[in-house]
Amino acid sequence: MEFNMELWMKKLIKNEGMRLKPYRCTLGKLTIGVGRNLEDNPLNFEEKKACGDYMHGITENGAKMLLRNDIIRCYGEVSSLFKDYKKLSEGRQFALLDMCFQLGFKGLKKFRIMKKAIDNKDFDLASEACLKSLYAKQTPNRARKNAMAIKSGIWK
Repeated sequence: MEFNMELWMKKLIKNEGMRLKPYRCTLGKLTIGVGRNLEDNPLNFEEKKACGDYMHGITENGAKMLLRNDIIRCYGEVSSLFKDYKKLSEGRQFALLDMCFQLGFKGLKKFRIMKKAIDNKDFDLASEACLKSLYAKQTPNRARKNAMAIKSGIWK
């Protein structure tokens, strides 16, 4: 991978927070660590082994391991969705990965206008499509940051 994993982890921890005990997210899904939705993205064998009895809590290192795995998974998913994803600026790459992380791959795939605009390098239209979405109504600050990064190429 051609990005700074530690930096992307810090950004996602800032966006999502880190909770070491299981909790229900705003959609009512059982979640742990840095936004790991355990219902839609359950722990695999290695993660269960490393985290132990995760239903009673995990360590910070366990949460970071899950986060690294989630970033790698999302990176692969987003790379498969956008034809030149790996050629985009790191700011744009992170914004799209952040959206995939928050919305899931199925959710990100629904941004058809934004996807086509990014594939055509029309970042103004892509940013506008992001801002006109339900996602932007539900999480306006995060959507605004991601839309600005898509437009400018710089994630702040």
